[in-house]
Amino acid sequence: MHIQAQGKKFTVVIDPGHGGRDAGAVGSSSKEKDIVLAVSLKLGKLITDNHPDVKVVYTRSTDTFIPLNQRGTIANNNKGDLFISIHANSVGGNRSAKGTETFTLGLHRTEENLKLAMKENAAILLEDDYKQKYEGFDPSSIDSYIMFEFMQSLYVEQSINFASEIEKEFVRHARRSSRGVKQAGFIVLWQTTMPSVLIELGFISHKEEETFLKSVNGQTKMAESIYNAFKKYKGDYDRKQGIPSVASNGTNSTSPSTVTNTQNITGKIVYKVQILATDKKLPENSKQLKGYKNVDFYQENGLYKYTYGETTELNEIQKIRRQVVKDFKDAFVVKFRDGKKVTN
Repeated sequence: MHIQAQGKKFTVVIDPGHGGRDAGAVGSSSKEKDIVLAVSLKLGKLITDNHPDVKVVYTRSTDTFIPLNQRGTIANNNKGDLFISIHANSVGGNRSAKGTETFTLGLHRTEENLKLAMKENAAILLEDDYKQKYEGFDPSSIDSYIMFEFMQSLYVEQSINFASEIEKEFVRHARRSSRGVKQAGFIVLWQTTMPSVLIELGFISHKEEETFLKSVNGQTKMAESIYNAFKKYKGDYDRKQGIPSVASNGTNSTSPSTVTNTQNITGKIVYKVQILATDKKLPENSKQLKGYKNVDFYQENGLYKYTYGETTELNEIQKIRRQVVKDFKDAFVVKFRDGKKVTN
């Protein structure tokens, strides 16, 4: 997770899709821009009312048009710790399509995901000089999306975990039909430097879902579902940040080269610093490792999770984490026993 600067509030950036002259998807009696703004404001209020330690930032709080690149800039300039982009879906000629889905940045696994990304990214066509702003990106050209195949997000693990919780809550709390967690090349996710998700609340081209999503009760249920997922995410974040801190005594930090050799230790907890997670194995000289040597990895939930340093001493691993956080701001401590990860 993000390592917060001392005294800095956890910052969540809520991004209601579309707005102003960009209506987004249009149903028989509703517009995407209105539904997602209402849900976003309800979500932000839930977070503000229940988490005084969290700062809520909106990319828009009224019916205004915000270019996609400015949304990412707002999130990054506010040093966001989590980015939530909220949308609603529509399919012309298919009134039976329904269900929620939550996306993280990645390669389009299906043609359907690609088409949705193209539709959401088409908002940039309403902007002046969009080709210059987005480095020649053309939302209607398949070739422009090839770059997403080569992206290794530092935040893939956190994003996928959060997206999974959101979909679980849509089913559990709001009683919606879930289409699952997916990956696609959304510009708004590409430009944020933090764990990020894009939520599709449902299809306003589906009569029942449109009725639900434009109702106050439906919007409240969807906001509460996302909030429940956020509450769990923040709890996990706090737990990982809640390792007892060691006050600095002015002495030099322990060098990673002096870490205890743990290869022959059995039955004891071994601490390591997880520095990043990717969906593909990295070469030893990968730029993402930033020159760090003796980096190890383990596999979990289809991801390669890279660690640096290992010791049986909690104080030592905390010092190592403080060393590497300048290069890997998501670094946090993980525990192992007999080679297996310990989760409690």
